[in-house]
Amino acid sequence: MKKLTFISSLRSHLEKFVELKRLSGTDYDAQTRLLTYFDQFLVKQKYVNTNHLTEKIVESYFSSKPHLLPRTFQNRFSVVRQFCCYLSQFNQTTYVPEAIKMLKSSTSRIPYIFNKPQLESLLFESKELPPKGSLRPHTFYTLFGLLYTTGLRIGEALALKIEDFHQDTRMLYVRNGKFRKSRWVPVSPSTSSKIKTYITLRKKVRKTFPNSLLFVSTKNDGLHQSTVYSAFAYLLEQCQIKKDRFRGPRIVDLRHTFAVHRIIEWYQAGEDVQNKLPSLATYMGHVNICSTQVYLQATAELLEQGNKRFLKYFRQNISRSGGYDE
Repeated sequence: MKKLTFISSLRSHLEKFVELKRLSGTDYDAQTRLLTYFDQFLVKQKYVNTNHLTEKIVESYFSSKPHLLPRTFQNRFSVVRQFCCYLSQFNQTTYVPEAIKMLKSSTSRIPYIFNKPQLESLLFESKELPPKGSLRPHTFYTLFGLLYTTGLRIGEALALKIEDFHQDTRMLYVRNGKFRKSRWVPVSPSTSSKIKTYITLRKKVRKTFPNSLLFVSTKNDGLHQSTVYSAFAYLLEQCQIKKDRFRGPRIVDLRHTFAVHRIIEWYQAGEDVQNKLPSLATYMGHVNICSTQVYLQATAELLEQGNKRFLKYFRQNISRSGGYDE
């Protein structure tokens, strides 16, 4: 990917701002790209003041973007406002726009939660992918199974190398996940066995090294996400799982399904779900449980388990105390 550079008179300030953000542990690549748009605007406006931004120049930039969708505008506004706040530390006359309320998009995707028969069908059809006798069906069977059983992000799974799978300890080492965070991910005995079988088969048909990518295409190079999306869409048709605009299913819904199914299993086992949420957040590579809660959709089965837990608590702690009659 081409390195993003700044060219306006605020170049040095922009570079230091991005560097500071990256020191906090985020890659900040997407935000840097948004800042380059602002940087290019400053050049076109022949802005030459190097130590502060005026209200006129900032508001002119935002006024020049009426064609942007609300979410896109909010993203650009947010990153420019952050930069203005940073710049104001060095010059108090720098204009800092008032924060705007981040509106929830009316077209937000509703996660699709697969049921067990659908997952079994998806994996079965993966094994039937053409060409017969090739590595391809085994690749997608192992990939989709891994995405569901571990909740890995698709980018994390495609970046895995053979050496990242530690068979003896049944652990995967996820390098530089979101926000450049690396982590160890324990896998179940059955998942470990599937990965081992895939690697053995992969070595028979492809030349491999410890640092070779785990999942490869028919051309023996790394799988592209677009290739995975195409295969996934084909498998949904084969499984007769309908796909619509706002309710998927999407690849990320395997991650949603993993989280929901894990919560349901904890409920069924009588575990203290609230105390286990931080562990789930760590396992999924989240900074905190607030990010994890996005994945916990109120499916009928999850609500049923929650209701059962509440009813049990009610009977043991309230009804017996004489507060209410059943």
